[in-house]
Amino acid sequence: MKKILFIIIPVFCLTYGCKAKMPLAETKPAMEQQPVEESPYLKFADQTTWILGYFKREQLYRTPHCEWYLTGYDSYNPDTLVVKKLTALGADNIAIKVVMGTWCPDSRREVPRFLHVLDLWKFPPERVTFIGVDDAKKSPVGEYEGLGIQRVPTFIFYKNNIEAGRIIENPATSLEQDIVNILTRNEK
Repeated sequence: MKKILFIIIPVFCLTYGCKAKMPLAETKPAMEQQPVEESPYLKFADQTTWILGYFKREQLYRTPHCEWYLTGYDSYNPDTLVVKKLTALGADNIAIKVVMGTWCPDSRREVPRFLHVLDLWKFPPERVTFIGVDDAKKSPVGEYEGLGIQRVPTFIFYKNNIEAGRIIENPATSLEQDIVNILTRNEK
């Protein structure tokens, strides 16, 4: 019996791990504006799952975050015409800060979608800074207090090191259109 368990458990882990063999969009229908479901076994309100302070995007590819990240990323279908506008704008002199809480359903929904847009835009990943916050929206980052974060996720856009605008919690139109609006606001 013990031998069978030693075989079954690793096979289960390999089969149901977070790495998708093919994009999830091909295996599941898109779930636009649907909340990301929490695993019945994992509660993201549990502080042990939170990512705090500066972090790298790759941390979202790991358990427990990979499930919601991959699902959200693969299920979002950005407007290709608007993404073409972003590509035409280019990314010169633009930097972005992403402030999020891995405990937050809005962050778990919007951040994967946002990163999908950035990837299609071919935005340089080294110009994106990720900051994780706790449920009081605090972070152990020196510059954090000056950011004035009240809700998450907050996507802050900088042009020539000056804040150009923010997307706070939910986009007004769509993530990609809001980015275009922010980056072209003062161009006429």
